[in-house]
Amino acid sequence: MAVSAWAAEPDLAARLRAVENHYNRAQTLQVSFHEAYTGPGRPRQTEAGTLRLRKPGRMRWDYTSPAGKLFLSDGKSLWLYTPGNNRVEKMKMKESDDMRVPLAFLLGKLNFAKEFQNIQAAPDPAGTRLTAEPRSANLPYTKVEFVVSPEDQIRQVVVTGYDRSILEFTFDQERLNPALDAKLFRFEMPPGAELSEETGQ
Repeated sequence: MAVSAWAAEPDLAARLRAVENHYNRAQTLQVSFHEAYTGPGRPRQTEAGTLRLRKPGRMRWDYTSPAGKLFLSDGKSLWLYTPGNNRVEKMKMKESDDMRVPLAFLLGKLNFAKEFQNIQAAPDPAGTRLTAEPRSANLPYTKVEFVVSPEDQIRQVVVTGYDRSILEFTFDQERLNPALDAKLFRFEMPPGAELSEETGQ
């Protein structure tokens, strides 16, 4: 039975703080990921690779499937490179509605009570499944689920969009505070790639 995070289970608030401490102390993070996206009326698409994160707000998703795909944040802009059409899309981080952005909290100031409401918890084969709604109404998703291991590692994140799309990430081989060169988070245009830049309004 799902329970309220702040009322029905007194130990859950302490558990949430343990997860927060696990990630808030980290300056860098590296994990392997499997990504699955299911859009309304569309078949499920799967991808995989390695994710590296570095405070503040830097992310690098190197895909092995499809090989060569890259999604990168330098803290100010987002860059998406798809090798199939040799195209680069650039946008300001604040203007992006990409549902991967919620994962940046892993190296931000993780605070479940501040970012989420209606937090519920239920047992999961991998540990505990937390279900929450964003406090802000200006986000492109309506629900986020986290599967947390007994070691306070976030092993899965499932994001439900307003259009009922599902974006699911499964993480393993987590490494806290690996040495990550700052150059990893600087985007370099691939030779001959076409750039499409969103300038905003």
